[in-house]
Amino acid sequence: MTTTLTMPVVGETVTEGTVERWLKKPGDHVDKYEPIVEINTDKVDVELPSPVTGTVKELLAEEGAVVAVGMPLATIDEVAGETPADISIAVPEEAAPPSPAAAPARERTVPRREDGSRSTPRVRKLAQELGVDLSQVTGSGPRGRIVEEDVRAFAAGKAPPAPAPAGRVEQEEVTVPLTPVRRTIAKRMAASKFSAPHAWLMMEADVTGLVRLREATKEAFREREGVDLTYLPFVVAAAAQGLRENPSLNASWAEDAIVLKKRIHIGIAVAAEQGLLVPVVHDADRLGVTALARAIHDVSQRARDGKLKLADVQGGTFTVDNTGWFGSVISMPIINQGQAAILALEAITKRPVVLDNDAIAVRSVVNLCLSFDHRILDGAQAAGFLRAVKQRLEGYGPDSPLE
Repeated sequence: MTTTLTMPVVGETVTEGTVERWLKKPGDHVDKYEPIVEINTDKVDVELPSPVTGTVKELLAEEGAVVAVGMPLATIDEVAGETPADISIAVPEEAAPPSPAAAPARERTVPRREDGSRSTPRVRKLAQELGVDLSQVTGSGPRGRIVEEDVRAFAAGKAPPAPAPAGRVEQEEVTVPLTPVRRTIAKRMAASKFSAPHAWLMMEADVTGLVRLREATKEAFREREGVDLTYLPFVVAAAAQGLRENPSLNASWAEDAIVLKKRIHIGIAVAAEQGLLVPVVHDADRLGVTALARAIHDVSQRARDGKLKLADVQGGTFTVDNTGWFGSVISMPIINQGQAAILALEAITKRPVVLDNDAIAVRSVVNLCLSFDHRILDGAQAAGFLRAVKQRLEGYGPDSPLE
């Protein structure tokens, strides 16, 4: 019998992958669970194993081809009586242990070619067109990968463009090709914005006590834990507890039903070189501020370094975006598709505030901005959650514990 190998599911919102390199060719023998092809997605790179033992019959997608999830990649003439294994590499939300009968695809780095470079077929084709020797190019992508921008920059430096003829109008615009990550982000954001009716809410929180707590403990915290103490773990902790009290925000829309998630997995929006990534801190409600600081630092750093594993980007039920890091004071983030809401932490600024006794004092104030799916939530539910987050942040003082 013949088994068809298809593009697997690698994440809830990933719809396609790129065939980077075939490890087998037609006529080759392949063992069950042996890697047969390297696949690249915007989340991770994986080696896809064969679901059966047999002989590769036909490759249905060329290297460099973008293939939608579920579409055929190759056919394999299987050994008689062989039962195909399930090679889906999606991680279930409840993080159940993998079945011993299935071999998951493996995260990997892009292999070095004969010239010593790391690159995709598309990049090698561009290098050939521009006459660039990839062994002379330093990669700026994740794990030292050479990306198209590296090739174009090297080509421009090697042979600067000739000056425009006299009288010719200087070029007024440049077309920048979309990277796979940028294209995926565009598709997701458009799908979320046009499918989910976004509503928006903002509350102001007086976090003077929290600022004093951080200032008093940040140096000792860095020496003890090895990471910086930022405001983000405090907000994630407050959001996680707020979701426990307001479970309607820890949910997703299913057309004819609303799915309430029992576990709280918070995605952290990270601006990486390759684009916006959202690694996930799983079971965030079970962690204190200190543990959250370590977890957030870990996944954020690995996101920027291009070292995220598949499990790091799956299962998110709610997202927190630290837009204040850029100095923003008000934003309207787009909901991560498949979730009910996203919370933006804005910049903490000092403002004159009228106190309860009508005195005016300078206080540290922050705006908490919430975008939510109006199909799932009404304003009262969203406000209840945001108020819970606000109250927790305002409850911190110089003597508050960090556990």
